[in-house]
Amino acid sequence: MTPDFDKSNGLIPVIVQDAKTDKVLMLGYQNEEAFNQTKETGKVTFFSRSKGRIWVKGETSGNFLLSQKVLIDCDNDTLLIKANPVGPVCHTGADTCFDEKNTSGIAFLNRLSNIINDRHTNPTDESYTSSLFKKGKNKLAQKVGEEGVEVVIEAMAENEELLLNESADLIFHLMVLLESQDLKLSDVVNILEKRHQSS
Repeated sequence: MTPDFDKSNGLIPVIVQDAKTDKVLMLGYQNEEAFNQTKETGKVTFFSRSKGRIWVKGETSGNFLLSQKVLIDCDNDTLLIKANPVGPVCHTGADTCFDEKNTSGIAFLNRLSNIINDRHTNPTDESYTSSLFKKGKNKLAQKVGEEGVEVVIEAMAENEELLLNESADLIFHLMVLLESQDLKLSDVVNILEKRHQSS
């Protein structure tokens, strides 16, 4: 990865995205020194145009951005940093500099899907998920059915905590069943999107 700092007088824009929620947190600028310092320390570092110096995001507040992954665009002149924020990102106290709440558990399902795929393609004896694949399609389908019944029971009993836990079990085992058929939860989402567009 070699950003082209010469293209814009030594500075390139940096979009920071939450690695867990996929929310865009802020936009800043880096020169080569800030880019290298981010790589070395793991803390997202910028060049402040107003202060005319390098600054580590969170150096005063303690609300650091911990870099997880750095991507570069096709022109080598813009960076996307996926980071874990330690506290609010904006100096106003907001979660993001765009005044959005940084909450989205849905993005975790994408990571869970990747984990399930890994347990399928690289099984281990210690993994519960791998053990499910070993049992085969019929047992997996049966497990999804059992979890679905548990969801109905807890819904009828109006037990919110158990309903949520059983729902989590149902979604997880459904994702495993889909993976066993070389399908993803995103394939289901695509169908929902198509249905929404036609309704």
